Formats: sequence, structure tokens, C-alpha cells
Amino acid sequence: MNSIVCMKQVPDTEAQIRVKSDGTDVVLDGVKFIISPYDEFGIEEALRIKEKMGAGKVSLVSLGPARCVESIRTGLAMGADDAYHLDDAAFEGSDPLATAKALAAQIKKIGDYDVIFCGKQAIDDDQSQVGVALAEYLGIPHVCLVIKVEVAADKKSAKVSRQIVGGEEIIEVPLPAVLTAQKGLNEPRYASLPGIMKAKKKPLTPVKAADIGIDAATMGIAGAKTKGINFSLPPARTAAKIIQGESAEEKAAALAKALREEAKAI
Repeated sequence: MNSIVCMKQVPDTEAQIRVKSDGTDVVLDGVKFIISPYDEFGIEEALRIKEKMGAGKVSLVSLGPARCVESIRTGLAMGADDAYHLDDAAFEGSDPLATAKALAAQIKKIGDYDVIFCGKQAIDDDQSQVGVALAEYLGIPHVCLVIKVEVAADKKSAKVSRQIVGGEEIIEVPLPAVLTAQKGLNEPRYASLPGIMKAKKKPLTPVKAADIGIDAATMGIAGAKTKGINFSLPPARTAAKIIQGESAEEKAAALAKALREEAKAI
């Protein structure tokens, strides 16, 4: 069972994000980066399927600058077998559609795969578009918000559960397919020390646009169909007010008064 996982490096969820003075972008200097958490669910599920089937491999594909190597090595340390790093100045500034196009070109070159995992969204831009566009470029089905995967013994189909409003939907999908992982699919493992040591020797192939037949003019800012116009931080929150009172009744009355006279909410 061969799985491919598309992973993205993103700022740490605990990183303090700053916006450039002109509002054109965020400041990434000094920011710690991690694998996007939803992509980690995809890596873990691919590893579990491989372990259950007792054969196959897990390949990682990531598009991003040189710093992404650290996160790719983390994925390899978790247990992935090899990786491909799409690192080219031509890719810088690519929107989700261009990113999916480049990932699809690399995956076509890899060729032998049964399932592709993506996170349901990256936690930096939250656009949730790459997985769907990737499936379209590859001409294969996709299921999003997946929280359970059961691959058939013949590896020709999978029964997946996906999250919907108020419940779950069970879908049988032919393979290969793109599945986007949602929280609840699994609990990603930590990279062990032996895994970290082995990761240093696992194949990590750098890929340029020309290597996968991608026209540089269709990538980056020049080829983007969408772009960020302005970035700003949310307004600062005002300090909370503690409602005082000797009893619950007094506190309730004080709260109602504050909501009516100060907050103008009632």
C-alpha cells in the first residue's frame, strides 16, 4: 500500500505573529515553524495503513523554501520512507491553485500510489483548497474532512467517514483518491530518537520547476489567481470586568445592569 502525504510547513501555533508596517505581509523573522497539524494526521494515517497492510511505503511531498527541510525530516523521523521537496524561487508566492498544480506534477512523476493524504487546511492561510484542486489536476476522486479510513483488502477502494454538520457521513471511494484529514482521524506519534537518526539517511529529493515540467511563469506571484491585498491583526481586546457581589442575586443584578448601561447589549 503506497501512500503519498502532501505536507506544509507553517508557523508554530504558539508563535507571535507580526504584520509588516505597510500591511503587505506578515513578519516571519525569528518565527518557529512546524508541520501543519492537519498534515500530521495525514502522515500518521498513512503510516498506520502501511503497518496494517504489512507492505508499501509512505512518501512526503512538500512545497516551500529551504527551511522546510527541517519539517520534512520530522515527517521522515515519524516513519515516512522518502520525501520530495519542491524548492524553487519560481514557486515563491504561489496561491493554492498553483501549489496544487506543482504537487500534482510531482505526484504524477512518482506514479505508483494508492492514496494521497492532505490536511483539510493549512493553519496559516486556512484556505482548504489545495487538496480539492490536487484531486482535480490528477483526475481522481476526493473526500474531505475525513475522520476514519478503512482500506479494502484488495486496495481498490476505501470506506471513509467524514465529518458533516451534526454527524458523520460514510462514503465508499475508489482508489486512488485524495483524502483530506480532519482532527479526530488519529493521534499523531512523536518522532523517536532512532527515527530521528534514521531520518538523516532517508532519501530527500530536491525538485525544481523544470524537473517536473512546470512553466515558471505559471507559478509564484505571476501565476497566482488570488493574492493577499492587506494583512492586519485583530483589534486588541479590552480587559475583562469582574462582576462583584455578596450573593448570586447581587452578581446577576450587577451583570444585568452592566450589560444594559455599559455594554448596551440588552
